[in-house]
Amino acid sequence: MKYGSGFRESASYIVRSFQRRLRRQREKFLRKLARFLFRPKALLPLEKLGSDYGGWVVPSSLLSATSVCYCAGVGEDITFDLALIQRFGCDVHAFDPTPRSARHVASQAGTIDRYHFLPVGLWSEDAELKFYVPRNREHVSHSIVNLQQTDDYFVGRCRRLSSLMAELGHAHLDLLKLDIEGAEYAVLQSMLADRILPKVLCVEFDQPMPFRLTLKTVRALIRAGYQTCSIDGWNFTFVRES
Repeated sequence: MKYGSGFRESASYIVRSFQRRLRRQREKFLRKLARFLFRPKALLPLEKLGSDYGGWVVPSSLLSATSVCYCAGVGEDITFDLALIQRFGCDVHAFDPTPRSARHVASQAGTIDRYHFLPVGLWSEDAELKFYVPRNREHVSHSIVNLQQTDDYFVGRCRRLSSLMAELGHAHLDLLKLDIEGAEYAVLQSMLADRILPKVLCVEFDQPMPFRLTLKTVRALIRAGYQTCSIDGWNFTFVRES
């Protein structure tokens, strides 16, 4: 029996819909599992800074006007970065190699003295690397690890965190935010290897990545003295007081 193109298209649509539903259910289960395994502890007073989309929960008592804050992964939402400046009066250093992000920063924070932007990405070494485009070209976030398996890319400059700190003259960090489309695993590994231990660590663990890699990375942070104080989806906030 031969089937027409209409039947094949309908069958293909049903299969894709089923696969999408399975992926959503799997991710929902993994988020719940991560929250169960690494239950946040009510260590310090917490405060949400920034927009619903780009905001983060932070322990406000650990930050002040003298805090050194790095925010990697700007995209087109710098509300968290600007809220840090407004709330604490500190300087914020932001990093993103994406040209659209640079234009967004220029339009939103070009005259803010305490906001310092460099068009570089964070990685585990100093290198020129490919940043792959998202499937939806209206989205801004590009990925070194090619999260969405696309073909087009631009080449951007990347720095190891220790190299960047040396260049900027910082001996320590008070806050590090990583929203870097899958590159966070390599960056965190190099950060721990270099014994760079910010008091506040905000990390989005991007999916789809192997869940065992997320577990391994969080456990490595816990061994280094971090504790989870907030989990919102895949956005984790860690604190290290000593």
